[in-house]
Amino acid sequence: MDTTGVRLTELVEAAGCAAKIAPGALAKVLGDLPRTEDPNLLVGFDASDDACVYDLGDGRGLVQTCDFFPPMVDDPFLFGQVAAANALSDVYAMGGEPKLALNLLCFPNCLGIEVAGQILAGGADRCQLAGCVVAGGHSINDHEPKYGLSVTGFVQLDGLLANAGAKVGDALVLTKALGTGIITTAYKGGLLDEAGVRVATDSMIRLNDTVGRVGGDIVRHACTDVTGFSLMGHSCEMAEASGVTLRIDADAVPMLDGAREMARMGMLPAGAYRNRDFFGPRVQMGPDVPLDLADVLFDPQTSGGLLVSVDASQADALVSRLRDEGLPAAVIGQVAERGQKSVEVR
Repeated sequence: MDTTGVRLTELVEAAGCAAKIAPGALAKVLGDLPRTEDPNLLVGFDASDDACVYDLGDGRGLVQTCDFFPPMVDDPFLFGQVAAANALSDVYAMGGEPKLALNLLCFPNCLGIEVAGQILAGGADRCQLAGCVVAGGHSINDHEPKYGLSVTGFVQLDGLLANAGAKVGDALVLTKALGTGIITTAYKGGLLDEAGVRVATDSMIRLNDTVGRVGGDIVRHACTDVTGFSLMGHSCEMAEASGVTLRIDADAVPMLDGAREMARMGMLPAGAYRNRDFFGPRVQMGPDVPLDLADVLFDPQTSGGLLVSVDASQADALVSRLRDEGLPAAVIGQVAERGQKSVEVR
């Protein structure tokens, strides 16, 4: 905890990736931006990918991303860990390895400077674990604390992953359980204590490097990390970039303990409603899917897992290896021919 007696979460209106701009508003802004053509830019923002990729001309791509947000927990070191793991995840989602990072810190004067040091130390902890060098950064005064990283990594282009590429017949593997937005909202609202929120924080500080480490021989066709736009939102993006429909088995999706209970109590972050408003018309939600479960499917995740489209014959092997590493991974659906909706949930 910080030494001033001020809770980090008391200083913010929204927490973690739930603080993202509404996807509809963001899509309009991005759609109006001018396009600069460069044949070496292999992946930009056209298909809502997690990072951009630039061809270095030697079989490698440079992967670049940036991510930061307000705190969802009060422990500054833990907040730094979560924010760094979340930013590093964008590189892992592209099939790459993070190598360099720059700190991005917004910090209010009402907190002691030692709190800033603890936040940065938490970020450095996750970067060190990832083998990524923190080489500097930038800080400004702000009335809300915010922290994250700009991350540079590299990927072998024959192993590059993106939203586009999911193939009909593939299986869909999710590596982490859903519900971080709901759990941290309940914590911010005083319904959960430090022990109660730990199920979410333990998940959020976990790096998304595991698929790359244990699944090198698994045929992976597409990948995204599940963050602020929820499983439904990121599934829509993958489906539309790939020209397919993703069919999700709701009962197969791993959920954090307490997430559905908190959803039934109305502990939904504002981002969940924004996600439902924007992505809901592109999702066919089965009539037998309970409302609380559907709420978790639209819950904005902070440092969520990877959604991977893999060769169906290898999906069970990948899940087995991920579970051996302590992840609650599961096959949650299949890739189908394009239908009327981007995502079908049954």
